[in-house]
Amino acid sequence: MAQEKWSPDLLKTPEDRAVHLAQRRAQIEPIIDDLRRLAREVAADLKERGGLEGDLPFQAKARAWTTGRPMFQAVDDLEAAITHLVAFGARYERSYEELPEKRARKAAEKQRVKELKASNGTPQLEQQRSDEASQAQNGGLFDHLTKGA
Repeated sequence: MAQEKWSPDLLKTPEDRAVHLAQRRAQIEPIIDDLRRLAREVAADLKERGGLEGDLPFQAKARAWTTGRPMFQAVDDLEAAITHLVAFGARYERSYEELPEKRARKAAEKQRVKELKASNGTPQLEQQRSDEASQAQNGGLFDHLTKGA
């Protein structure tokens, strides 16, 4: 997409969402790499500085860790942003593309059963087929459990 700004209308198709995700990844990943490199260098620099006069044992190490920690958290947050974008794509597809199709199939099946009942027919039970399939699959391994039940 050559547009400068994305809008909700542009994210309706799976192809556009994939392009959007690829663009955001291309924008965020270099920032993540640079920030991670910088965080490691800052952490190493802080550890090398050593303690200040009057420090307790390991206080310099703890100070270096707490000072550098926000930079590592920023890297984690940017990585989480990419994860959230991927989750958005999956949830959008599941909620707005697959769900209406699933509901339409269920409604059609319900209508078929209703019409069958109206014509004094009984719908075929799928349980009989599944029992035969499970028996074939298990090879009669669990036959002794159903005897006498």
